[in-house]
Amino acid sequence: MKVLTGKKDRNRNRFNDKLKDRLFLILCLLTTVFGLVILSALITFTFVEAAAWLDWQFLTSPPSRFPEKAGIYPALVGSIYTIALVGLFTLPLGVSAALFLEEYSGRSRIAKIIEINISNLAAVPSIVYGLLGLGIFVSKLNMKPGIIIVGAFTLTLLILPVVIVASQEAIRAVPYSLREASYGLGATKWQTIRGIVLPSAMPGILTGTILALSRAIGETAPLIMIGAASSIFSAPKDFFSPFSAMPMQIFVWTDMPRNEFLHGVAPAGVVVLLAVMLSMNAFAIFLRNRYQKKLRG
Repeated sequence: MKVLTGKKDRNRNRFNDKLKDRLFLILCLLTTVFGLVILSALITFTFVEAAAWLDWQFLTSPPSRFPEKAGIYPALVGSIYTIALVGLFTLPLGVSAALFLEEYSGRSRIAKIIEINISNLAAVPSIVYGLLGLGIFVSKLNMKPGIIIVGAFTLTLLILPVVIVASQEAIRAVPYSLREASYGLGATKWQTIRGIVLPSAMPGILTGTILALSRAIGETAPLIMIGAASSIFSAPKDFFSPFSAMPMQIFVWTDMPRNEFLHGVAPAGVVVLLAVMLSMNAFAIFLRNRYQKKLRG
């Protein structure tokens, strides 16, 4: 009787475990579907409202108080210039800091303190970085407020902790046996990092960097703090010109009195912003796949 009772208990426990697994799977599936449905509805609604306003005139014209003449060209150029500089500053600085912390610091107490502070900085609100950029670049270094280079420096401060943390995780994921094999063949530490560690970690580094850049291109609070224009009527000519960014221009349109700005021009600006972000993601995926093919080959 005891044996039969034990078998029944085990069978009952197995049935309960399978039931819990299925319920959890169904819950995960429902939450995923719910999120996808909401996202699809928002994107569809935005595209439907923007369809009648997206044309060449919108992409090549400056803003206007008349919705049929309004365009996003100056803000589009300003955003592209700014994010290009941010990527140019962030990638070498972030990867260099991650390499130092993972390969050269020796896991010392100071390195651990630095890592903790970097992780904390990744969660600081963006407006704090705007105040920091205003205090350092405008007040202390006497740079002109509202120019592209100041905006790029400020956004670099914003996403640099994220890039460092992502790069650290990518470097940490490289098997130590690859390093040992390189050292065994007589390679120096720098040769090992350049030829083994960095190529192996580059897909993860690029993924973290592009996610950080996608966050930067949608920020408005830091740019407002450093004096960037909400709306500008001529495209910036160089990195020292005043500029506006697409999120700021879109916000201005949502506050315009005519209904066409809120339900036509602003959604068209959102679509252009999404197109730029998706182009950045596609380029990063192309580079990541290229590095992965090199590693496999």
